[in-house]
Amino acid sequence: MHIDSLSFETLPQAIAILLNEVSELKKMLKQEKENSSKQETSEQFFNVQQTANFLGLTSATIYSKVSRNELPVMKRNGRLYFSKLELLEYLKEGKVNYQDSVSNEVDELLSNNKKGLRYEK
Repeated sequence: MHIDSLSFETLPQAIAILLNEVSELKKMLKQEKENSSKQETSEQFFNVQQTANFLGLTSATIYSKVSRNELPVMKRNGRLYFSKLELLEYLKEGKVNYQDSVSNEVDELLSNNKKGLRYEK
C-alpha cells in the first residue's frame, strides 16, 4: 500500500500493515539484543601471539612480562592463555591522570634539587 492510495476506507488495512511491521522490528531488535548480550558474556581467550597483537607488544615482551608476573595469565598443558577481560583491566590499571603525574614529577624534582635552590609553595 502506497501513501498516495491511503484513504479513510483503507486506513484499517494500513494500520494492520504498520502493526505487523512494528512487530517484526521488535522481534529483530530483541534477537539482536540477545545476540549481543551472548557475545558480551562469553569470555574470549588469547594465546601469546594474539595477546601480543592486542597489546601492541612482541611475543618476547609478553613472555618477559609473564615471567615477572606483570600480566594476568592462565597456564594449561604447558600453554599460556590470556583473558581479554583481564587484559583490558590490566590496561585500565595503567591509566594515569596526566595532570597529577606532572604535578608529582615537579614536586619530586624540586624536593630532590641538588643545586641547593629553594622552592617555596
